Amino acid sequence: MAEIIPLPRSPRPTPHDVEPLWRDALGEQLRRLRHERGERLADTADRAGVSPQYLSEMERGLKEPSSEMIAAVAGALDVTLIELTAAVADDLRSRETERAAVGCRAAFALAA
Repeated sequence: MAEIIPLPRSPRPTPHDVEPLWRDALGEQLRRLRHERGERLADTADRAGVSPQYLSEMERGLKEPSSEMIAAVAGALDVTLIELTAAVADDLRSRETERAAVGCRAAFALAA
């Protein structure tokens, strides 16, 4: 009988391997800013001129909002687009640093 030889598989990516999407990082920043202000979703959404459901979907990274929508929500949170963009970029940079550190630790663990 013939022997079955398994083909090598590439490992499945872990959450640390997958680069985060811009919309996810944006949503996390929006939620963080809203929580820092102690606001309800409905309050911020009302000032931004969007529905609470839409803002919730933005915060959860389920929407690809237009630049106009991002500007409206940023304005409702009293931050500029530059401040919001810089905060998202900083978050993405820190995640990349974390991913690199996890990768280094994994490589050292394999070498040991």
